[in-house]
Amino acid sequence: MLSFLPKNPNDIMNELKTKFKIRRKSLKLSQKELSKKADVSLGSLKRFEQIGLISLESLLKISFVLGCLGDFDGVCENKEKFESMEDIIMKDKFK
Repeated sequence: MLSFLPKNPNDIMNELKTKFKIRRKSLKLSQKELSKKADVSLGSLKRFEQIGLISLESLLKISFVLGCLGDFDGVCENKEKFESMEDIIMKDKFK
């Protein structure tokens, strides 16, 4: 992929499956062990590591076991940009 192009969902799926597999292996967990600890079917875990498809619930369970659940905290967070302190103060007044 060219680095100046925005990522699409398929790019992100491929990156995630690779990162999760690397994380699992770095913790010396087999797929079977992770599957059992996360209460996710072995088939679901294998499918995720092969093609990137998994339910959100299963992804979060696996993330918990691998110690990276907190990485989801910032997903879809409103990242407002302010021009000045006055903008921040005015925003807080209208909450």
